[in-house]
Amino acid sequence: MPGSAKPEFMQRQYEFAAHIRDPEHNRAPAHVEDRRMKIYRELFYNNVEGFLSSGFPVLRELMDDTRWHALARAFFAHHRCHSPLFLEISREFLNYLEQERGEHPGDFPFLLELAHYEWVELALSIADSAAAAVAAEPHDDMLDNIPVLSPLAWPLSYRYPVHQISPDFIPDKPGEQTTYLLVYRDNRDDVGFIELNQVSARLFALLQEDSTRSGREALVMIADELQHPDPDTVISGGEQILQEWRQRGIILDTLP
Repeated sequence: MPGSAKPEFMQRQYEFAAHIRDPEHNRAPAHVEDRRMKIYRELFYNNVEGFLSSGFPVLRELMDDTRWHALARAFFAHHRCHSPLFLEISREFLNYLEQERGEHPGDFPFLLELAHYEWVELALSIADSAAAAVAAEPHDDMLDNIPVLSPLAWPLSYRYPVHQISPDFIPDKPGEQTTYLLVYRDNRDDVGFIELNQVSARLFALLQEDSTRSGREALVMIADELQHPDPDTVISGGEQILQEWRQRGIILDTLP
């Protein structure tokens, strides 16, 4: 709340903003007709809630109106956004869940992970990158050349199978295995998701951490880690994965 040392016009501004954010706990400025204040209350909140609903459609679908609006209003009332851009509202909401909300009765145990999964699609769709698919022959050697990963391919891991959550599937505990996903934006600017297993997730990680590593080198490392009795099987299967990634634009090109 504004301090008494502030000029009166500033106090009125603070009172106005505080009431707009949280009308249940902050009185409207004196001498302002409630009919007028209602217009502002509804306009500001509905704009923010609309962006949240469109940015987190699965989360919205899982919640009844009471729970959803309680969550949206808590964010609107308590979080201080650091960006004036509407497209950043989803990121700000995620910041609120990560850093401020904490444990809250009635929240889904997967709330933060599902929100992050839904945010990623928007974040990647507007990500600024000069990456472009490089024309390459279909027979590019993915094994003995160096696969060049797209910067618009992001690996994700979750305790919950967030990509399966829906009104018909609401898990109450983490999955038995970590869920690995790869989200990417292709050269048509379409965003796609691929579910990875432990081998493909490890393959992507090895290529990402060392941009001089060939496909074969990464796959031999995986075969060694698995202590696989037939490394050629791992290499053959990995080559198919690399070819699929090349077709999807996850791998842009190969280098000698």
